[in-house]
Amino acid sequence: MYGYTWELCNVTSGADYIPCLDNEKAIKTLHYTGHFEHRERHCPEDAPTCLVPIPPGYKKTIEWPKSRDKIWYHNVPHTKLAEVKGHQNWVKVTGEFLTFPGGGTQFIHGALHYIDFIQQSLPKIAWGKRTRVILDVGCGVASFGGYLFERDVLAMSFAPKDEHEAQVQFALERGIPAISAVMGSQRLPFPSRVFDLVHCARCRVPWHAEGGRLLLELNRVLRPGGYFVWSATPVYQKLPEDVEIWKAMSKLTISMCWELFTIKKDRLNSVGAAIYRKPTSNDCYEQRKHNDPPMCKGDDDANAAWYVPLQACIHRVPTEEVERGAKWPEEWPTRVHKPPYWLNSSQKGIYGKPAPEDFATDYEHWKRVVTKSYMTGLGISWSNVRNVMDMRAVYGGFAAALKDIKVWVMNVVNVDSPDTLPIIYERGLFGMYHDWCESFSTYPRTYDLLHADHLFSRLKKRCKLVPVIAEVDRIVRPGGKFIVRDESSVLGEIENMLKSLHWEIHLTFSKDQEGILSAQKSDWRPTTNSASS
Repeated sequence: MYGYTWELCNVTSGADYIPCLDNEKAIKTLHYTGHFEHRERHCPEDAPTCLVPIPPGYKKTIEWPKSRDKIWYHNVPHTKLAEVKGHQNWVKVTGEFLTFPGGGTQFIHGALHYIDFIQQSLPKIAWGKRTRVILDVGCGVASFGGYLFERDVLAMSFAPKDEHEAQVQFALERGIPAISAVMGSQRLPFPSRVFDLVHCARCRVPWHAEGGRLLLELNRVLRPGGYFVWSATPVYQKLPEDVEIWKAMSKLTISMCWELFTIKKDRLNSVGAAIYRKPTSNDCYEQRKHNDPPMCKGDDDANAAWYVPLQACIHRVPTEEVERGAKWPEEWPTRVHKPPYWLNSSQKGIYGKPAPEDFATDYEHWKRVVTKSYMTGLGISWSNVRNVMDMRAVYGGFAAALKDIKVWVMNVVNVDSPDTLPIIYERGLFGMYHDWCESFSTYPRTYDLLHADHLFSRLKKRCKLVPVIAEVDRIVRPGGKFIVRDESSVLGEIENMLKSLHWEIHLTFSKDQEGILSAQKSDWRPTTNSASS
């Protein structure tokens, strides 16, 4: 009827298929996996247009905040983690549910106690005021990030796919932000100097190996004056291996000019945390006896992060007052609506006005659109929406306009667009770089709502749209929503594709060659292997 033929993906990962992480053909050709290369992105040459099956017994996701404590077993039918980590209060199988008691390896007695222990160890952290956007490395099932919402903190949690079976999938099903990523041979997909704090509990990451290149990557993404909280066994245990790691870590952090602010012991959980601070000036770097780790070369762009190899070097800290990172952002929530101090009027914004004015106009525009149209006019029940993605985020205005409802937004800045991602972080929001001509590093059925503002008309110049719509169908949960604003000609094409996928079209509206479309995913899947529509 619409000229599109859809088949189910014929892949071993079945209902959990992530095209760029499950490319068995590419992984088999790797000569070396010592840097976790087999967990990095290896996208198929031709972006897939197949559909991912829905697991048998799949049910509508439990609403937040109940989902933080329990999810339907059949939605993520994996028990290995419960068997391996059950005694650490990560996850348990309870009848038809998987339950999350809120524990973790370092906080068996619950994440909130541990979160408060960190703030008591260093009150300057000031969760939800000074510290708003953090990176949680090797996050487990992301209970730390899940409970930080109560302190007004957003955590970007990540872990490698399948190191502990389905941990990131559990996090997303619970309504907690997480991506499948690894600290391997390439930079993380974030700009430099954007996270207020980086956290790593019990992480077995060899920070001190190979010239400290993995810790230097955390240094790249951490704000000057930001903290690194490390609560791993070398901090508080005296086994020979731990003592060796602590020595190597101490040597490395001193040479990186990180100041060890405090080491505190949490008696309840019998763990300790070391808290380091990144410098706010270059004085210490200049006074080092040995240039080791070396300073990065002047032409090394600290913000380049899409398939960029890791460098074992230190970027200088910005010291000019007008440079990004020279000052700490305003406290949350003021920072969300104030243009960053480093946007100046002599710069032109994305939409052509002077940058600070452009930023403010964009925010007003999205506040108006969200309150007048999205909240009421699109037939979306927002109480069912938790995980949101803005597929082309620009200044993060859409996410900022949603800040008072119980959702979180993954802001995606496209790699061929102007780099506005640092502005999004400065606002106390978060996101990552991505190229929509490739698949996104998330499990299927992990977002409730995808929003695409003038994305597809731009993408069309670079790649085919059918694989991108198949990717949208992969990421969105059954019953989830899709809002598209674009040129009318492109909207017609997308509407046909969505209809062929049996999505329900709730609204299409066009005026002056521009339009909006709102659609909802059904649980349709082709029964034979070549269902055409």
